[in-house]
Amino acid sequence: MGDPLILALDQGTTSTRAILFAADGRALAEAGSPLEQHYPQDGWVEHDAEEIFAESVKALRAVLDKAGRSLSDVAAIGVTNQRETIVLWDRTTGKPVHRAIVWQDRRTEPACLALRNAGHEARVTELTGLLLDPYFSGTKLGWLLDHVHGARAAAERGELLAGTIDSWVIWKLTGGRVHATDATNASRTLLYDIRAGEWSTEMGEMLGVPLNILPQVRDCTGDFGETEASILGRAIRIRGVAGDQQAALMGQGCIRPGEMKATYGTGCFMLLNTGEAAPISQARLLTTVAAQVNGRTTYALEGAIFIAGAAIQWLGEGLGVQGGPRAAEALAAGARDDLGVVLVPAFTGLGAPWWDANARGGIFGLTRDAGLPEIARAAFDAAALQTRDLIEAMRADAPHAFKGEVELRMDGGMARSAWFSQRLSDLTGVGVCRATFEETTALGAALFAGVGAGVYRDVEEAASARPKTESYRPAMAADPRERAYARWLDAVNRVRAG
Repeated sequence: MGDPLILALDQGTTSTRAILFAADGRALAEAGSPLEQHYPQDGWVEHDAEEIFAESVKALRAVLDKAGRSLSDVAAIGVTNQRETIVLWDRTTGKPVHRAIVWQDRRTEPACLALRNAGHEARVTELTGLLLDPYFSGTKLGWLLDHVHGARAAAERGELLAGTIDSWVIWKLTGGRVHATDATNASRTLLYDIRAGEWSTEMGEMLGVPLNILPQVRDCTGDFGETEASILGRAIRIRGVAGDQQAALMGQGCIRPGEMKATYGTGCFMLLNTGEAAPISQARLLTTVAAQVNGRTTYALEGAIFIAGAAIQWLGEGLGVQGGPRAAEALAAGARDDLGVVLVPAFTGLGAPWWDANARGGIFGLTRDAGLPEIARAAFDAAALQTRDLIEAMRADAPHAFKGEVELRMDGGMARSAWFSQRLSDLTGVGVCRATFEETTALGAALFAGVGAGVYRDVEEAASARPKTESYRPAMAADPRERAYARWLDAVNRVRAG
């Protein structure tokens, strides 16, 4: 038997991927395939849960074949997944009763609005750390029970099971022997009391969801059974599970209070580890479980930026900048520093901490001297300045987590740019560490599984396998940084609907 290997399954919104890792965090092989999206009505988004499982098995088999390593070397599987997407299935046949409803789906907005108007949101936030929004799983599950013929009666008879994508895939991989999720995924459902660490009877009653259909909640490094031998050639233990953003937090080594990461893609997800404190945000940030290991729960504040990399894409699609992100970056790098052009990319409203769905984008500070370079610079700066918005909100909500030097660990598509990494540090005023390995989500799942399988002694040792980083420190003086932020805040106020 060779050195232990860890297999990670990363089931995302648009693709399903598998990566085989060595214990030192090196990726040895990877495989994956795209996932079909279904849009039955405006604002509705669905996935075929059977396709998700089939593609998961396909990816796992392909990566093992590609690596050419002995199955006996694989110590464990770690699973990470698109959060909030919900599946409801028949426990006897193993067949979903409806396509999975994806986290992006907005069909339950009327139900959420009714609950907000009835004054329930403060209590919901107190229990779950979340907001009453269709984004989360609970109202989607209530919709399935009410709109799939016979589903509610079947659920009450104990004939149906429900869960987020991790629990569905695990149930299938184990041949129906394990119906379980981890605390990070549970904390995204609107049904989980994040402080008590259990499904909430009160929330189940509020959302019309019987708790008997929900999976058992286990540690991120817990025992999730083993795969059926026929699937991969032999039984392999499943010893790590986490939602995608929490897995990325682990993959970035953010295991202590005050450590934070931001993933820049179309938008941006930013999480701050707050340790064992679970603050209720005054800025409508989300309080979520960061990890649960050996029964000890740590928490995070989470904020979402709707438009980050999408603003760079808009430069090409909307303004005709040719050559993709690299050309946009080169254009931005050549912009004049003294013109102060500001772009607020509120194309679909503003996310945290503003939460203004009716805000719309705007460009401010244009003069005859300004042109495409200055607008391109403003598009990149918008991602950095929105990040500062989140940092300031998190600092106010969790001041205990900001003792000492602050550092932001970044990954995602925009992290490929050294120029943007420096710009991010300059405009936020904090140190930035850029991961040189992009697949931090899969790595985080592998690290959790490695702890669960005994490859690592603890999460501290596992975190030492995080990818090498390139560090950036603010090079901009405080005065121009504060003037840039003041211009940004003024521009945000101008585009807000209220």
